[in-house]
Amino acid sequence: MTDRYFEEGEARARALGNRGPLELDAQGMLARHVLDTYWREGFYVFEGVVQPDELRELVTDFESVLDRAPRASGAHEDARGRPAIGTDFERPSFKFARPLSDPNGGTGEIGGRYQAKMVEHAPPPGAPTQVVLQMSGILQLMDSALRLYGHPQLLRVAEQINGPDFTPFTDTIWVKQPGLGASVSWHQDGTTHWDNPELDAGTHGFNFMVQLYGTTPQNALWVVPGTHHDGKIDIRERLATTGGTDRLPDAVPMLCQPGDVAICNRQVLHGSFANTSEHPRATFVFGFHRRASVLGAQGWWSETPYDDARILARSRIIALAVDARRQRFPTEVAYEHAALAEAGVVAHWDEAARESVLKNYNLNDLGI
Repeated sequence: MTDRYFEEGEARARALGNRGPLELDAQGMLARHVLDTYWREGFYVFEGVVQPDELRELVTDFESVLDRAPRASGAHEDARGRPAIGTDFERPSFKFARPLSDPNGGTGEIGGRYQAKMVEHAPPPGAPTQVVLQMSGILQLMDSALRLYGHPQLLRVAEQINGPDFTPFTDTIWVKQPGLGASVSWHQDGTTHWDNPELDAGTHGFNFMVQLYGTTPQNALWVVPGTHHDGKIDIRERLATTGGTDRLPDAVPMLCQPGDVAICNRQVLHGSFANTSEHPRATFVFGFHRRASVLGAQGWWSETPYDDARILARSRIIALAVDARRQRFPTEVAYEHAALAEAGVVAHWDEAARESVLKNYNLNDLGI
């Protein structure tokens, strides 16, 4: 991939006008110009949301978890021979890939949404056979992530976009180690509602993307603006016009500083190239849906359609995160989730809740 592609993509990204502070008015509503820009482009970068002290906690926790991750898929020891973290959970916490590969492109992974394969590169000499690609169920691995999940301003944005009864999606950290990080094939996140006659640009929800380090055109997520309005896209057909490369000419990199939080529509076309650069990327991703999109849907991890009980079980983690954040940041005005309050959900974060509520919470994830 040439520098010119990166340079031109960066110029297009900076010309979009879809970045700035997370502006809420007196009623706690996202500023109209910000909301309009999000709906037009499909993503928006909120600058400087995570303050330095909280960002340091996130980075410290992330680096500790990465250091203690299994040395490879299926292993129970880390790279130093110590017992690895996360091996006692029912769903594996870590997903691995060959360095600089594309593990998902052209496979049936998650409903076949990764339609085409990205360019793969030879790993550098001495590279490990596998590197971490994703850390899933991250709220039970990082207390700092649980606290951020309860961020009042971000949850108000979720309410404004998806309604006061909004529901969770999943949470994970995508890892792009310098010179080793695997690519993620061009895709749209949504899989469930493409044939729904009521499909609109918000049917499959959105993700918040918290940047623990800065991003560059070389390691960033790339987005094709406006494609959340296009329904299900034939990605192979789009790539057929690129002269045999994996570079979409109208894509732009999601450029962020540490502590920026992007909101990205789950229907927008996006992907990332293998990280051949010297700069790491770690992106904490957690998403939310409209309840109407989830209730009765046949989701990713359920043999039966999602029902009220499943939605409530997963949504109560919001209340737990809010209380964890309240304990750490007592001067903040905490968020209250209207539907959980109506259901009488009361959550208190402590070590007992870690075992009884948080452990294996991601078995109830709501993927659509």
